[in-house]
Amino acid sequence: MFAKKMFSTLTAALLAASIITPSLSFAAQNDGSVEKPLRVVLVPADGGTEDGTKKDFQPIFDAISKFYNIKFDIKVGQSYGAVVEAMCNGGADIAWFGPASYLQAHNRGCAELLALAVKHGESVYYSGIFARKDANINSIADLKGKKVALGDVNSTSSFNVPVAMMLAAGINPAKDTAAINMAGSHANVLKALAEGLVDAGGASFDSYEKAVNQKAIDPSKIKVVVKSNPIPQPPLAVHPDVSKELKAKLKFAFSNVNKMDGITKDQIRGYGGGKVDGYTSAVSEAQMAETGKMFDTVTDQVKTEIMQKAGKR
Repeated sequence: MFAKKMFSTLTAALLAASIITPSLSFAAQNDGSVEKPLRVVLVPADGGTEDGTKKDFQPIFDAISKFYNIKFDIKVGQSYGAVVEAMCNGGADIAWFGPASYLQAHNRGCAELLALAVKHGESVYYSGIFARKDANINSIADLKGKKVALGDVNSTSSFNVPVAMMLAAGINPAKDTAAINMAGSHANVLKALAEGLVDAGGASFDSYEKAVNQKAIDPSKIKVVVKSNPIPQPPLAVHPDVSKELKAKLKFAFSNVNKMDGITKDQIRGYGGGKVDGYTSAVSEAQMAETGKMFDTVTDQVKTEIMQKAGKR
């Protein structure tokens, strides 16, 4: 059985970790027991409903729980910022972030990379700016004077990357658009687009494909204005205070979850509920930091000006 093989494979690594590093005090840190389950908080990438984002990840955590007898308490945050605060204020042990919100938490010293989803041998996804075909938008430059929807201000692919692409093309969202609709999530951006409330919007391709599959948006009426460069998959992260032994178990478990008993290939999902091949813990903090350069022009001042513009609707 796979479970027996995994235990034997990991034994040496865990023994080494326990010899090298003394056991840490878990007085204030949950340890995955029944009494103190690991608290997991997920960003509300597709609206934050219990039947949405949580449902996508529940089978993965259930499989790991069955294999290691690690208990998890999974919740969906009300916003990307709320998930960052949960990790940094002692309210979470594991979190699923967007790259931008992960970097915020990591830079505050309260998050380390745990795992990324893998699909077709890669751990990347894409952001885009989408437009209604009847809005006469063929390039980013055509967004001038148009109504644009964006997601959560801390979202990588529904705010930071779309805004960065606009700025790089010479369009200042706060000054050049007719109006900004801060929709709060990818799903709401696409809903505003489908209902004709805006001319264009920023969202991930995963969320767009999910909306099309759920018939929430008619692809015959929407066009892709621009597709971003590859972005690392939204990462699962662990709090630095979690013990090295438990981190090792979690990394091994996520890297092998696609081989575990009690989970099917169809149940292994990632961002936007899309099916993925599995997860990998072979992740690089340097690569994630490099990702931040994709949207380093989206400064706090830029965000403030966009929010002020949105407030004038």
